[in-house]
Amino acid sequence: MKFHQAGKLIIFVSLFTIFLASLCYVLFLANLWWVNLIFFSLMLIVGVLIVRFFRVPTRVINKVEDGVLSPADGTIVYVGNAFEHEYFKDERLKISVFMSINNVHVNSYPITGMISYTAYHPGKYALAKLPKSSVDNEHNTIVVRNSETEVLFRQIAGFVARRIISYPEVGDQVEQGDEVGMIKFGSRVDVFLPKSAIVAVRKGDKVVSKKTVLAYV
Repeated sequence: MKFHQAGKLIIFVSLFTIFLASLCYVLFLANLWWVNLIFFSLMLIVGVLIVRFFRVPTRVINKVEDGVLSPADGTIVYVGNAFEHEYFKDERLKISVFMSINNVHVNSYPITGMISYTAYHPGKYALAKLPKSSVDNEHNTIVVRNSETEVLFRQIAGFVARRIISYPEVGDQVEQGDEVGMIKFGSRVDVFLPKSAIVAVRKGDKVVSKKTVLAYV
């Protein structure tokens, strides 16, 4: 297990702050045993959650030539047709993956190919499960094209998430399962596919980045 570079400073500052808060509590505010238990339990939970947010597990990529891998860990919250307003400007098959605070937040490329489009859009921080968050919230759109297909996926910040990190630039050659970046503290990823794609998941399914095939194209 390793930790994402983008989170190392946050982890250090957070743990140091928790240490100082705990030290001050012991020196000046320590009280009844049950109050102490609540305080230190809360500090422990906050520390563990922050560290977990930035974990990067080691995984063997499940490369599938005609498959579209999930770009994120999480739960499928939508499978169906939807109009893609930014790049394709037509109706596509859309699969949405919601990332909870317990999920790994690093994202990966769903297919191998070349980056044909990428654009970052500042925005609001509404609940990521809401359909309008795909347009209204801060989001980053990436399109990967190869000889077989073109896949668009969108990193969407949510109520807690306040920062999208994304590395690709137009013209980059990328490999299925390699890291794209991450959404700090979770949120959602939407994947837009040709309507002819054969869906391999359904609403409510748990999916794993680099492993789970969302559809075949």
